[in-house]
Amino acid sequence: MIKKKYLLTPGPTPVPEKVLAIASEPIIHHRTPEFSKIYKEMSEDLKYVFQTKNDVYTLTSSGTGAMESAVVNLVSKGDKVLVINGGKFGERWGQIARTYGAEVLEEKIEWGDDLPTERLEEILDKNKDIKVVFSTLSETSTGTVYDIKSFSEVVRNYDALLVVDGISGLAATECPMDEWEIDVLITGSQKSLMIPPGTAYISLNDKAWKVIEKNSTPSYYFDLKKYKKSHAKDTTPYTPALTLIIQQREALKLIKETTLEGLLEHHKILGNAMRSAIKALDLELFSKKPGNILTSVKVPEGIDGNQLVKSMQYKYMAHISNAQDPMKGKFFRIAHLGYMGAFDVMTAISALEMTLMDMGYKFEHGAGIRAAQKILQENWK
Repeated sequence: MIKKKYLLTPGPTPVPEKVLAIASEPIIHHRTPEFSKIYKEMSEDLKYVFQTKNDVYTLTSSGTGAMESAVVNLVSKGDKVLVINGGKFGERWGQIARTYGAEVLEEKIEWGDDLPTERLEEILDKNKDIKVVFSTLSETSTGTVYDIKSFSEVVRNYDALLVVDGISGLAATECPMDEWEIDVLITGSQKSLMIPPGTAYISLNDKAWKVIEKNSTPSYYFDLKKYKKSHAKDTTPYTPALTLIIQQREALKLIKETTLEGLLEHHKILGNAMRSAIKALDLELFSKKPGNILTSVKVPEGIDGNQLVKSMQYKYMAHISNAQDPMKGKFFRIAHLGYMGAFDVMTAISALEMTLMDMGYKFEHGAGIRAAQKILQENWK
């Protein structure tokens, strides 16, 4: 039997065929008017996705590089910062901040939970010297979406910046940078922006730039003042990921054709279909506030969670993600992000049902498929 691989992970995500094809075209030089035109077009379209009038800078790095650039440019040694940690990527903010000598207050919340805004306000009231609040739009390790709008409404009443990791969430769930007064927003290329890994994007408002001008932390590659200067000339300070930028321009055209509103609605429909299927299979969602980026599902009692993921990946070629340590094997994650459609959801559910049957889990066969079909058919456009 020919086995076709289905990519159902929360990153990397599938890449549109038209975008993939561009990578086969001859390479160009990056210090040319030809590249500057492409870079300028891509950068303007990124502003559409970020929903901002601020410039969006392109880094040749993973999303973690954009996280580090935010820290190194905004945080001086000894500055007090607040990290909202409800998973692996919230945890990462703290690890990066400590690397650069920040005094880190870490508000740990249970995986799958959100942080009540009252608690955020309480922390800031008691620590008025906090310089930066680091948060996450969509905690990829749990599938939980945080209330960034409310976080911003609280933070703006204090002398602090709000920095948001939108790596998996941007363009898949609502996060208008300017309207919500987010000071710094970052994302990565391999999620809803629908190209391979390798570029990250960061946008900052005037309030953040004022902090950067006074920042004393040394930096070279991630010095955003260099990116700002080069960006004004429609280029980057160092050799960029040329092919990825060309691919990103093409993928952003597809996003604009779909419209951002249409893309958000698309993710909502896929998320609703997946959650409906999971409930129909008598499975339990892991996150108390699940988003439309991915669905985290608790492994049912008596089932080996690690083996479930391996079977879906290697027997049925449906590549989903296990939970990350220390929760590995306790839940699994199925993405419906970026260039995924209705039948990707159906494939994921079908493979899940077949795997569960193989492992002896008792449920009504086909119940998940029928539940998802109902949602998808009712919303088909």
